[in-house]
Amino acid sequence: MNDVAVVAGATGALGSAILRRLVGADLTVVAIARSVDQLDAVAGAEGRVVALPGDLTDDGITDRLRGLLDELGAPVRMVVQAAGLPGSGNVDTITGAEMAAGIDAKIGGFVRLIRGAQHRFTEGSRIVVLGGHYGYEPSPAAPLAGMANAALGNFVRTLADRWGPEGVTVHLVAPGPVDSPRMQGIAERAAARRNDGVTPDQVLDEYRSGSPLGRLTTVDEVAWAVGLLLAPEAAGLHGSTLSLDLGRRRGIG
Repeated sequence: MNDVAVVAGATGALGSAILRRLVGADLTVVAIARSVDQLDAVAGAEGRVVALPGDLTDDGITDRLRGLLDELGAPVRMVVQAAGLPGSGNVDTITGAEMAAGIDAKIGGFVRLIRGAQHRFTEGSRIVVLGGHYGYEPSPAAPLAGMANAALGNFVRTLADRWGPEGVTVHLVAPGPVDSPRMQGIAERAAARRNDGVTPDQVLDEYRSGSPLGRLTTVDEVAWAVGLLLAPEAAGLHGSTLSLDLGRRRGIG
């Protein structure tokens, strides 16, 4: 039996690209997502993929994942929390309930994922979570992304202290805005809120202009960064953030 990776959010643009990268690295991948149909499609298209329908906001996912990993009977080489945040308002419209739900989905879901897999960790296992640029460069347009991703930075450091003594490393991968269907939807909602005649394509151009490279981060760049963490040398990145923001962040520190 191949070593196992677990990818939550496996049917999204980022999650599915990461899944393919890990399958290509000769790992069996447990794919977690809410949509059974999309999950079956991903599992059917890729070899060595085991589907686990479920929602990371459900406490029961922990026991279900633990049981499946015991059936597979192999070490867990990597867990990846790639599930995105739920939609929410800007700083003037977001509700407390939206903020709480987003934190539970992103950070609570990360906790549930780790708890379901940790009994199969071994020396050199990797714990990975996708964050984002807004955790370091806040925007009134995306307060939930800023809050959740900043909190992830702190939590990854906490987990690094917890798991480092056991030879398990923890990593935060933080892309800038990603060229994906999700980003298209964000641009459409932003254009609708502004009510100044701007089109979604113009909003995307504004996002692109935030990088000195004049573009968005690609899905493949994010999957590459996650795959990079499989290397033994990646232990040197324990507790740190890999920023794939194309030079957007101007601050130092």
